[in-house]
Amino acid sequence: MPEKITAAVGDKQIIIETGKLAKQADGAVTIQLGETIVIVAAVAATKAKEGQDFFPLTVDYREKAAAAGKFPGGYFKREGRPTEKEILTCRLTDRPIRPLFPKGWYNEVQVQTVVLSADGENDPDILSIIGASASLMVSDIPWDGPLGAVRVGRIAGKFVANPTHAEQAESDLDLVYVGNASDVVMYEGSAKEITEADFNAALKFGQECCQPLIAAQKELAAKVGKAKRQITLNIVPDEILQEAKKLAGDRFVPALLTPGKLNREGACKAIQDEVGAKLVEKFGAEKVTKFVINDAFYYIQKEAVRSLILDSGKRLDGRGFDVVRPISSEVSILPRAHGSALFVRGETQAVTLVTLGTGDDVQEFDSYTGGGSEKRFLLHYNFPNFSVGETGRISGPGRREIGHGALAERSIEPMIPLDTYPYAVRVTSEIMESNGSTSMASVCGGTLALLDAGVPMIRPVAGISVGICTEVGDDKKITRYKLLTDIIGWEDAYCDMDCKIAGTEKGITGFQLDLKLKGIPHALMAETIEKARVARLHILAEMAKTINEPRKELSKYAPRIQVIKINPEKIGALIGPGGKNIKRLVEESGCEIDIEDDGTVNVFSVSAEGMKIAVDAITGMSAEAEIGKIYRGKVVTIKEFGAFVEFLPGKDGLVHISELANFRVKNTEDIVKMGDDIMVKCLGVDEKGRVRLSRKAAMEDRDKEMGGKTETATATAQ
Repeated sequence: MPEKITAAVGDKQIIIETGKLAKQADGAVTIQLGETIVIVAAVAATKAKEGQDFFPLTVDYREKAAAAGKFPGGYFKREGRPTEKEILTCRLTDRPIRPLFPKGWYNEVQVQTVVLSADGENDPDILSIIGASASLMVSDIPWDGPLGAVRVGRIAGKFVANPTHAEQAESDLDLVYVGNASDVVMYEGSAKEITEADFNAALKFGQECCQPLIAAQKELAAKVGKAKRQITLNIVPDEILQEAKKLAGDRFVPALLTPGKLNREGACKAIQDEVGAKLVEKFGAEKVTKFVINDAFYYIQKEAVRSLILDSGKRLDGRGFDVVRPISSEVSILPRAHGSALFVRGETQAVTLVTLGTGDDVQEFDSYTGGGSEKRFLLHYNFPNFSVGETGRISGPGRREIGHGALAERSIEPMIPLDTYPYAVRVTSEIMESNGSTSMASVCGGTLALLDAGVPMIRPVAGISVGICTEVGDDKKITRYKLLTDIIGWEDAYCDMDCKIAGTEKGITGFQLDLKLKGIPHALMAETIEKARVARLHILAEMAKTINEPRKELSKYAPRIQVIKINPEKIGALIGPGGKNIKRLVEESGCEIDIEDDGTVNVFSVSAEGMKIAVDAITGMSAEAEIGKIYRGKVVTIKEFGAFVEFLPGKDGLVHISELANFRVKNTEDIVKMGDDIMVKCLGVDEKGRVRLSRKAAMEDRDKEMGGKTETATATAQ
């Protein structure tokens, strides 16, 4: 029978239901907030694949157009590959649940979320995280939950749980928080320079909001949850592990302390190869498989790294625990990019490029769940194999690259005045070398490149990663720990946390927490956040030695922009029938022209001449006839009663035959012919907008300026 539980989070109700849909899955729930509903189903294979040597967890999240009552965009009218939003939500769902599966259990697990209803106000991403936890709780899959999840906003200084998209637009904080009964498990998001104290308060608010969800899942599991299945863990036999330790002896410590990432890896690999061959010789190839060797030495290296940190107070590269690796940077390193930089922190290198674009370069996308349908600031992150000295499959960006790019993007975006800055902006980060926190290097390098491009950033942004090495007691509480500022790759791999925090000298703008632990106390997280603040200020000072404010001049290859304000009623005339006028102007000037509904016209050009042509034409097209003003115009129509003259682009007026000259004119063509350029004076505009022009008055004004009556004298002579 279906079972339903309701949890009150803030002023909203979240409904969790199971037993109605997807009953053949190991565990399945629907989660509802407002009129947004998702289904999350979890299934685990009954046994591991032959030779499986890692935990194959797949988390998938999909938004369906039908959930919002829409058709998909594109030719096929069917959803295809996941969007960036879907990939980021997959990562949000995956990261908090992954550490809670048993170590050494290698059965394949799939957790899938499908959005069934989208009200456009309540984002389904939080529901996906809650649903993943709840579906695993009611299943027979071994998992050490439950978890609660909430989005925290701050409006007018007050924290809000699960704000709608409309509320989020007023918020200076976007925090996705995941917690267990007592500790923080994961967080991610952005802010508009929130202080460390306020950020810690937001984390505590998120923790409080998670408790009703945790209680609801426990209640649901008690009512309908299945007994957890019996499992077999794939671990290295103790006799082989002990023999490996004996054969390796104390050689791993000097190997781990070898300077340089590649040298360190090579020294450790040499010991592994030597000892691995001896293990095969003693126990046989059937017992000592490649998996057994790799797993045994992962354990040995992990134990050695942690002992060095906790017992000997040493880091692998010899730094103090609070020390940031040496930093260097350059700007304007690439001639054709509109801005460029190289940022180096230790053995991590990022080359960043900035491209300035027009309104046509804004990224547009289908938005089924609300939250906007275009982006004017983009940051794309690329991580080639050579950056870690390896070979591998070369393809498009993977989930990790998209996630790292999104973190760097939301860290920088609050400091770009997109409301007033007319350009579309793209940053690309090309990782040249990697040994720890390339996403934060992308933040630093991206900032330098933006300043080099002349983008008017409010303040520079920098980021750093802080790790932790812990010792956990029998009660699963942390008994000892060391915080590690600016972690390198092996400290990330063998220790317990990767906490990335970016911001300015005033506050935090972007953040992401990944844990291998089941949770971390808030007091310890506050200490981590303070370590990150101190390191961030140091990095900002180092970056300022290279460039500390936006350049005054744009690159000669960047499009120039001129903003023109016209009467919104003139937009139709500027565009012309079927876009005729604007298309002709774009072709003649070579400019890109964006017209906004409020009459703002942005003209982009890399040519001064083209810019002048476009600006003059737009100014002319949108200009109003001024009574008493003299214009130079072109005769466009000849009639018996006079001539029509185009005196402004796209605007003509009538010169009556009596106004052609200061003498009686019998035929219009005696004075003017089609295509003639003549001077005319505006005599007036009637209530229908029809303009009266006079060649005679223009000539008289000219003659007065010249001190004679040239046309009359000429006519008399004739």
